[in-house]
Amino acid sequence: MKVKILCRNPDNYVRETTKDIQRVPRNYDPALHPFEVPREYTRALNATKLERVFAKPFVASLDGHRDGVHCMAKHFKSLSTVISGACNGEIKVWNLMNRECIRTLQAHTGFVRGLCSRFCGTSFFSVGDDKTIKQWKMESPAYEEQEEPIHTILGKTVYTGIDHHWRDGVFATCGQQVDIWDEQRTSPIRSFTWGVDSISSVKFNPIETYLLASCASDRNIVLYDTRQATPLKKVVMDLRTNTVCWNPLEAFIFTGANEDYNLYTFDMRHLDTPLMVHMDHVSAVLDVDYSPTGKEFVSASFDKSIRIFPTDKGHSREVYHTKRMQHVMCVKWSADNKYILCGSDEMNIRLWKANASEKLGVLAPREKAALNYNQKLKEKFQHHPHIKRIARHRHLPKMIYNQSKELRIMREARRRKELNRRKHSKPGSVPFVSEKKKHIVAVVK
Repeated sequence: MKVKILCRNPDNYVRETTKDIQRVPRNYDPALHPFEVPREYTRALNATKLERVFAKPFVASLDGHRDGVHCMAKHFKSLSTVISGACNGEIKVWNLMNRECIRTLQAHTGFVRGLCSRFCGTSFFSVGDDKTIKQWKMESPAYEEQEEPIHTILGKTVYTGIDHHWRDGVFATCGQQVDIWDEQRTSPIRSFTWGVDSISSVKFNPIETYLLASCASDRNIVLYDTRQATPLKKVVMDLRTNTVCWNPLEAFIFTGANEDYNLYTFDMRHLDTPLMVHMDHVSAVLDVDYSPTGKEFVSASFDKSIRIFPTDKGHSREVYHTKRMQHVMCVKWSADNKYILCGSDEMNIRLWKANASEKLGVLAPREKAALNYNQKLKEKFQHHPHIKRIARHRHLPKMIYNQSKELRIMREARRRKELNRRKHSKPGSVPFVSEKKKHIVAVVK
């Protein structure tokens, strides 16, 4: 005769905090729980309300610049280091953990137009209005004398942007043309020109590292291959694109920040139609940066706000603003996907949480489990009208609210006018043009 002995581990049915409270095993048979969905709906509603209550994204302000912050760069290896350049030629290196400036360099006369960190993190490059490219050590020197750059290259024209290769000792600058430089040489190894206007931004692709994208003041976004002697192709937009940013996980996808208040996500293989038009800003978009996951990006605008967009959605999921923040010139998403940094006209760098209601610090296991459960509930009931309304609601500054209302009325009036023209014209004489194709003038190869 066999006798089976029941053996239970007390950890499975006794709570870890108080050992006298028994955990009751639960039967998941839906017939025994007829009110499960209404109960979960109430929990999802409460979780959505609490998310909005605890949505406090602002973390800290890094104060120290004496002029507007014009550009920023992330350290390739260190999460806690960020470099910023101001309109008075000053560069500051910040420690984000201590929220303090660890170095100040008077690098250029006039604006600092661009910054980039070397791929191994030992040094960084800067360009300015004084027609120079300078390379600086990342670590501060032991003595407190006036610090000198490691290398200085004197150019013939003003450089407006710089970006470093992700794997090699090569960097690219832009101004009247796009130049590719070797770190060991004082003259460019290759130059690209297409058109006569000045180029405002240049970016290396993080995956296909031989690819480059630049945007010029003649409304072009131009693509280059460093292995070829001439540019690949370009797309001409309605208005000027201020900067571009490549998706770090999808090699052919990039997003451009445009003067027409929109952002355009393109697949470089099919430039005649953007994959998505992101519309929410009410003024020119000045900068854009992708999250390390490649699923979202953050944009900085002249309308004194920054917005977080999912790559596959036309509208932002979050908008950040403060009363004192002026025109936002540059924005960066931290490499751990937790924080966003933005630099604005009124000499401040602000640190924000990427997820507005996220709790900072170490979470207990039960707290983690509760947050994950609430997140799943919110996803399950996200399309219910009441929950959707609460989750989408944001307080906006009066200027942005009124201007977005005005833009909505203008857009609707244009659509109605086009509809009436099509209705009262000969069939086919007024073709329908989608929002995606409206802003593309031409694609030149």
